Amino acid sequence: MSRLIRLHPPLMITALLMAALSVWCLIGLGVDDRMLLGVPIWLKPLKFSVSVMIYSVTLAWLISLLTKRRLASAMGTVIAVTALIEMAAIVGQAARGHRSHFNFATTLDGALFMLMAVSIVVLWVATAVVAIQLIRQKIGDRPAAYAIRAGIGVAIAGLAEGFFMTRPKPGQIDAAAGGGERIFGAHSIGVADGGSGLPFVNWSTEGGDLRVGHFIGMHALQALPLFALALTLLARRIGRLADDQTRARLVLTAATAYAGLTALVTWQALRGQSVVHPDALTWSAAGVLGVIVVAGIGWALRPPARPAGRPASALPEVAGR
Repeated sequence: MSRLIRLHPPLMITALLMAALSVWCLIGLGVDDRMLLGVPIWLKPLKFSVSVMIYSVTLAWLISLLTKRRLASAMGTVIAVTALIEMAAIVGQAARGHRSHFNFATTLDGALFMLMAVSIVVLWVATAVVAIQLIRQKIGDRPAAYAIRAGIGVAIAGLAEGFFMTRPKPGQIDAAAGGGERIFGAHSIGVADGGSGLPFVNWSTEGGDLRVGHFIGMHALQALPLFALALTLLARRIGRLADDQTRARLVLTAATAYAGLTALVTWQALRGQSVVHPDALTWSAAGVLGVIVVAGIGWALRPPARPAGRPASALPEVAGR
């Protein structure tokens, strides 16, 4: 445990706090029957605490890979502090029974949401600084290097999707001026926030939901490096994967698929379409992405070219793959 914490103490302590908060939220789900927007009031803090915990651990590990890490380490501390500020606001609002996001119903509600908004902008900028350093860092293993760079690049884009949610939706300003609810911004498109949603994540099953792309994109930071690690482990059993170039190409293909999926579900949400009810246009785009991915897999698994002038029998290890 002490070795893990030394990766980056502020981020790892944040992760431990989020683990404890997750347990607290699970208890809250069991003993507090209050509902907000149709879901248990402690579900949102639970989702955020798990997400921040995973994000913090991953970022601490990535920063530890840098040879020159002073700036990135400082940015990690900034990220840890801003994440804790955001979580404090989310948990505090849940305890009060109030919405945490887009809520300007009272002076306190508005101040807390603005604090969260500033925190997430600072977190995004700090993460971008770390991303630039990781892109510039020389990493000996090519598949791992591609996975880390693509992962943090897609994650930055996924985090940025949160900015789309803060814009006032049509009618919200007029409604507030007329004495109605003071809510400015939403994660749903085409329908009001709340309503029917998928289990746990609560992504809308009735209209577009920007949280889908936000979540998928942000966690490229874990998914792509884990994919590269899985390829390395499989290489012990599958001869073709022992080739560094093959694994690197597979990682690039996976990164293309992941970025394409993030863009696809975001585009789908912006058209007011639920992720579980794709139309023909969405299916067509998914089909094009699928063809690109299949072609990428074929390209990745193509046997390495033999050196000119050498017969195939001179390369038994390639033939065996």
